[in-house]
Amino acid sequence: MVPLNYIARNLWKRRLTTALTAGGLALVVYVFATVLMLDAGLKRTLVTTGEYDNVVVIRKGADTEIQSIISRTQANIIEMNPALASGPDGLPRAAKETVVLISLNRSGSERASNVVIRGTSSAGLQLRPQVKVTQGRLFRSGSSEIIVGSNIAKGYDGTRIGERLRFAQREWTIVGVFDAGASGFDSEVWGDADQLMQSFRRRSYSAMVLKLADSALFERLRSEIDADPRLTNEAKREQVFYSDQSKALSTFLSVLGLTLTGIFSIGATIGAMITMYASVSNRVAEIGTLRALGFRSRSVLFAFLLEALLLGLVGGVMGLAGASVMQLVSFSTTNFQTFSDLSFRFLLTPEIVAKTLLFALAMGLLGGFLPAVRAARLNIVDALRAA
Repeated sequence: MVPLNYIARNLWKRRLTTALTAGGLALVVYVFATVLMLDAGLKRTLVTTGEYDNVVVIRKGADTEIQSIISRTQANIIEMNPALASGPDGLPRAAKETVVLISLNRSGSERASNVVIRGTSSAGLQLRPQVKVTQGRLFRSGSSEIIVGSNIAKGYDGTRIGERLRFAQREWTIVGVFDAGASGFDSEVWGDADQLMQSFRRRSYSAMVLKLADSALFERLRSEIDADPRLTNEAKREQVFYSDQSKALSTFLSVLGLTLTGIFSIGATIGAMITMYASVSNRVAEIGTLRALGFRSRSVLFAFLLEALLLGLVGGVMGLAGASVMQLVSFSTTNFQTFSDLSFRFLLTPEIVAKTLLFALAMGLLGGFLPAVRAARLNIVDALRAA
């Protein structure tokens, strides 16, 4: 077996060529890793929006709260279900909510984006313990007051405490900013449900959020809602509901990103192959000497394959180092499910690190395989004559 330090020294001896090739691999790895990080960040943002023991009820066939309608009669029937937990006041822990879209201008830009306005109540906030008012105070019930998520406060004009937003033919005073733990709620504006319904001239709610008395009662609740002829609604666990919101955007990002990665990886693999072929051509005499010393062709093959893998590993580490910096960046885009603006961060996980390094090693292996085979097949006599 050819010593590993011999393989490493060969790469170090050709530092410039190694750096250029590893740099090409690193760029592809960077794209690959950032695509996975973007998808992971999106899914984490939407999954953490929901609580496992909370249930979202919407109209059957509706994919989002915006498309859903729940009448007041239906809402009263649902909140009387015995599967719901009771609060200290003895009332069911349920929140009737209305969800609509409005357009707001981004800070420093004339471009408007759709923003979710959520009409809720004190019960709605109690059902979301991750939501904390960090500045100002909570809106008062029955008033034209609103609070804005942290991403809204940072990215949109006229969203500071004390300022007013005009929509639905009324002016709404911003009295607080809330933080929702990097969940999708950070990209929303919240106010009193009844006041928002009046302003938007709505007679029905969009959705309901329920707290189960016991997590095991979910199937019972869902089956009873399905079986009740008065209801045209369906129930989903809140985490599942918000996770489903990421599917269209996640698929788009994955397909686009992985298509670009596939195209770039072909070029990077060819670059690695050219580098390894050049290495074989410059070391013909050296290879002949190794064979003359008793190293078999299989050992030479493994030596060049390990060299290619090491080259891929260097590129992978460089690409991951660059991609890890993206965790400091916040990304904003339109959620294809709700057509609203959604902000989230790149997320680097151990699984992404493993996948990225395996991808880098695979590129190195593909690029080095044919040159390694050529090196292993060199005739000893012909190789020594080249000296």
